[in-house]
Amino acid sequence: MIYLISILAFVLDYLTKWWATTALTYGIPTPVFPCFNLFLVGNPGISFSFLRADSSLGVWLLIGLALSICVFLIYLIQHEKDKFSRIALAMVLGGALGNVWDRINYGFVIDFLDFYWDKYHFPAFNLADSFICIGVSLLLFRMIKKEKKNA
Repeated sequence: MIYLISILAFVLDYLTKWWATTALTYGIPTPVFPCFNLFLVGNPGISFSFLRADSSLGVWLLIGLALSICVFLIYLIQHEKDKFSRIALAMVLGGALGNVWDRINYGFVIDFLDFYWDKYHFPAFNLADSFICIGVSLLLFRMIKKEKKNA
């Protein structure tokens, strides 16, 4: 049942990226409201273009790394007793699978959410990245809460 969260995260990410690639023009910002654009770009790296993979070998290395992380996340979900932590891990897994899907199909990850202030833009991201960040934040919250309880 916990994997439904991963599946839901994957499907929502897939659908929003499908919409973005059909409705937006690559590289042209679409203003939504002050400080937020829809801005379709391809990210050949990980985490805000860090470790760019500009060759097919680099792409496959990143795919291998991401799939290894997914297998590790499945292992953690299977062995974790805390339901809250399992939910957080499932969110991370769904997001990771969403980005791996892009990398397998396109060689890069589709990003389209662009927050900015004045001329300073936060790197574009997608729903998968959001699920990963929320899941990791929930795990950190749980760890801090456990630390305080044990202190």
